[in-house]
Amino acid sequence: MSTPPASSIWHPFTQHGLGEPIPEVTRAQGAVLHLADGRSMIDAISSWWVTTHGHCNPRIMAAIAEQAGKLDQMIFAGWTHGPAEEVARGLRAIMPESLTRVFFSDSGSTSVEVALKMALGYWHWQGEARSRILVMEHSYHGDTIGAMSVGERGVFNQPYDPLLFDVGRIPFPATGCEDATLEALERYCAMGDTAALIVEPLVLGAGGMLFYSADVLAQMRAICARHGVLFIADEVMTGWGRTGTLLACEQAGIEPDILCLSKGLTGGAVPLAVTMASEAIYEAHLSTDRARMFFHSSSYTANPLACAAAAANLAIWREEPVRERITQLSASQASWLDKLGQVYHFDNARSLGTIAALDLKSDGATGYMNDLAPRLMAFFRERSVLLRPLGNTVYVMPPYGITDEELATVWDAIGEAVLSF
Repeated sequence: MSTPPASSIWHPFTQHGLGEPIPEVTRAQGAVLHLADGRSMIDAISSWWVTTHGHCNPRIMAAIAEQAGKLDQMIFAGWTHGPAEEVARGLRAIMPESLTRVFFSDSGSTSVEVALKMALGYWHWQGEARSRILVMEHSYHGDTIGAMSVGERGVFNQPYDPLLFDVGRIPFPATGCEDATLEALERYCAMGDTAALIVEPLVLGAGGMLFYSADVLAQMRAICARHGVLFIADEVMTGWGRTGTLLACEQAGIEPDILCLSKGLTGGAVPLAVTMASEAIYEAHLSTDRARMFFHSSSYTANPLACAAAAANLAIWREEPVRERITQLSASQASWLDKLGQVYHFDNARSLGTIAALDLKSDGATGYMNDLAPRLMAFFRERSVLLRPLGNTVYVMPPYGITDEELATVWDAIGEAVLSF
């Protein structure tokens, strides 16, 4: 009989066959993770882009604890509770005015699934044969079947290709190539069978922290509006201040028909997501016919503990200088990128809001599967910094409360990496 492994856990996005170390984190505060072996680690990627105000934010932790003594879980089909109502009111107060309806789910992927089903349901009940979904190349919207279908095809989802539905793809609007994107979108929309376009506004995250302009985003929205195509903004990563504004869509002066939010919705503390929709999309499903209802749910829809965390997050945005913290961090990120660029040589330095990224030169193929990434992760871990490069792209997306000293440690480690790789 073989010796059982030390742990039976199958970790996400981890090739256990490589035998790479898997550190154990015992506690966290602010931007610092504390490990079982006594070391500490600066969380420079907000634990996969979720932690906004810092780990174990006192207000959010207190809200969860208080709620735990009142109501832990409740069926949400045909029932409601105070924390969910509070979150819905809070979102209506700060999100685009045209998004009048709030549908709860539990992750970014499921918020996208909900959005796609809402869009297709809208056209079905309108009696129009519109079923084509448009996506942008290099995009990523999650790992469930519908979310994978509207993301980039490749190593991420190749084994599951038989399950994925066909979509229309428009080129990424790289600088100088914006017209090709807009022309492709115009052609698809003019066909008359397109239900919706889904985009990550301004920044494609998992695609390599690829940035495009607010002007292009605005023009894409205008094309969709002209042809009656629904516009879905996946702000799961870009929302909650990451690009410098509450929503990335704000920078283009647009409001989507459907908005996906998660990650920072609870300050990153616990899983929760919402899909916000316009009144027209809601009313398309509204009827005395029960067969016309929106058929989507999960057991933990609008879990009261998660909603309590989200309500606390909304209170923090209302009552604390969150936007000022974001502005300060954005300036610091851009400054560090500029300082490094004056000393070291790397490609495509870019920053938007609290996100900063650069590409290291590599002899191998670029992209997520570049073998530079695992070596970089180990390099940064040895320097007590949690960074998870996307192939040869190194990015920094820390919690808003990271200190100047902690941020300096992160960028010093990046400077070392530029020299070493």
